[in-house]
Amino acid sequence: MPASRLIILSVAVAAAGGAGYVAKNMAVKPPAEVVVNTPQQPAIALQDVLVLSGDVPMGGTLANNISWEKWPADGINANFITRANEPDAVEKLKDSVARMAMYTGEPLRRSKLIGEGQSFMSSILPSGTRAVATSIAADTSAGGFILPNDFVDVIMTRRVDKDVPGSNGFFTETILKNIRVLAIDQTIQEDEEGKKTRVGQTATLELTPQQAEIITVAQQMADRLTLALRPIADADEKVTGEADYLVSGNGRRGTVRLIKSGEVSEVGARK
Repeated sequence: MPASRLIILSVAVAAAGGAGYVAKNMAVKPPAEVVVNTPQQPAIALQDVLVLSGDVPMGGTLANNISWEKWPADGINANFITRANEPDAVEKLKDSVARMAMYTGEPLRRSKLIGEGQSFMSSILPSGTRAVATSIAADTSAGGFILPNDFVDVIMTRRVDKDVPGSNGFFTETILKNIRVLAIDQTIQEDEEGKKTRVGQTATLELTPQQAEIITVAQQMADRLTLALRPIADADEKVTGEADYLVSGNGRRGTVRLIKSGEVSEVGARK
């Protein structure tokens, strides 16, 4: 091989080697992996809590509407029912009756259930109150638009002796105000599926012992008792001016109906 070609070949090999060396040094090295030591977070302690898996109306049974659900241990209330304490609670409580409405996802509490051996109405009555039934009809109950848990005034209408000066034959008075309706007949909540009215024959009212006496006297005296529906916005209104004179001696004059030998008469009464 001629000497000139050897020289050219040697130069080419040297140039290629130099280019490779330069390219190797110019390549970007990957950054070194940074290891961050983070403290491991402790796992949240969970417990099985009995919750509502479906809505249960007041007076309804739990049936298939309860199930176990994981719940943070720190958020468990002493009134919750846990699997650790009562593993057979689902089976034991499935036939229990709700004393108030309960909703999906709500932890079950025994305070919202009717106790064994207790009646439903006595369980939903607040302490110190009484349930008293009074006859109603569509024309004496706001056309049938009064529902359980509505608030009403009770109006008494009765005939007055025409011989009494200034009388027009009838006397009307609101004897009770802002009274909660517990039930219409045997219904204790609104109907579902848009059925918002119910014309019943009996309304059960939530009353104090004094109010229970007032309406008992009024039922004997009155020709008609009418329930006047109140707006829900007035439910917290402080009540004054009830017909306490019917059962207590506060100086006002009431009327007592006397039945003697088959004849009925009314006389004034003052204690």
